[in-house]
Amino acid sequence: MTDGLMIAAPRSGSGKTTLTLGLLRAFRRRGAAVVGLKSGPDYIDPAFHAAASGAPAVNLDSWAMPPPLLMSLAAEAGAGRALALCEASMGLFDGVPAPAGRSGASADVAALLCLPILLALDVSGQAQSAAAVVKGCASYDGRLSIAGVVLNRVGSERHRSLAAQAIEALGVPVLGALPRSDAVALPERHLGLVQAGETEALEARLEAMADFVEAHVQIERIRALASPMRLSAPGSAAPALPPPGQRIALASDAAFSFIYPHLLSGWRRAGAEIATFSPLADAPPPADCDVCWLPGGYPELHAGRLAASRRFRDGLSRFAETRPVHGECGGYMALGVSLVDASGASHAMAGLLGVTTSFAKRRMTLGYREARLFADGPLGRAGAVLKGHEFHYATVVEAGGDAPFALVTDAYGAPPAPAGSRRGRVTGSFFHAIAQG
Repeated sequence: MTDGLMIAAPRSGSGKTTLTLGLLRAFRRRGAAVVGLKSGPDYIDPAFHAAASGAPAVNLDSWAMPPPLLMSLAAEAGAGRALALCEASMGLFDGVPAPAGRSGASADVAALLCLPILLALDVSGQAQSAAAVVKGCASYDGRLSIAGVVLNRVGSERHRSLAAQAIEALGVPVLGALPRSDAVALPERHLGLVQAGETEALEARLEAMADFVEAHVQIERIRALASPMRLSAPGSAAPALPPPGQRIALASDAAFSFIYPHLLSGWRRAGAEIATFSPLADAPPPADCDVCWLPGGYPELHAGRLAASRRFRDGLSRFAETRPVHGECGGYMALGVSLVDASGASHAMAGLLGVTTSFAKRRMTLGYREARLFADGPLGRAGAVLKGHEFHYATVVEAGGDAPFALVTDAYGAPPAPAGSRRGRVTGSFFHAIAQG
């Protein structure tokens, strides 16, 4: 049996990640078998959760994943773990228009798994008014229980006392108060946090977060808030996506790292093997693989090195002559003719698709997507529907003459439109697949 608790907030930027990572490491230091879960399509936070807890983390997405899959993935992550801490995304109730329970809001995940809520509440610029926010969160969705509050960005003992007394008068316990501090902030870049594998002195930062949290919150009282999660048997649901091949060549380095953990575990569980290689180390995809997958990441930060990686590019071209190659977001950019970096310099890419992308002409694109495939390929048969996500700042400056990869729409009913590129055995788009539709 695994107990669970969701760390949520009324809005983004309230301190959820600091509190979650600090708690994960603090519980681990105390000998607890703990695991991190991430609500929503964030592909960066799970690596931090894994580093903090010592256990593989997983994304849980109520819009893209049917409930049986979500419950099975949570069970798989929690197997052998006494405690699971699920970090919410954005505000607790923020989602998209969708049937009940499938909006993508963290509240849907909490309701499905029976997770009590620990509310991280930024009280900067307010005192007793914070109680009105807590009361609103507690009454807004009858499926949920706000089990406790941790105040964040507290300016003084008087400030803490005013906010805490007002909240506790509602019958909701305040279990800690984090002072204003930049000492435990993680470095960020344009798609969120700098990736865990690139964060300097990550272990020291995680230890500092645990020290900070332990000094200001009541750890054991927070542990007592968690309750048994509602789960199905681990592995009881079909993989979110069928394996694209029996032996998968997966690009994996600082330029290509945005691959959802649940996809890899599902592919392995289905019997597929995954062989990683590094384009930044000028390595080609392993010749004994039957499909190559280039995930998203930050090729725009490494465009010069990729352009100079002749063994990688030549090996990728040879691979594509006989076997499928697919690129998601950053991988799509690397498959194109060229990539324009932030300074305006153009760098030659693999040239397997006709697209030219630019990070100099930036525009944020963000949101859920549903894609219907135009042709058979590594992600499925023609007509297959996939649910996923886009998050990028790069733009397409030349589409080239390739056929489109899929017919794509958003979660708000926008007219479906052709997207991505397809040429021979090579496909790519900005779409990150999460699960079958």
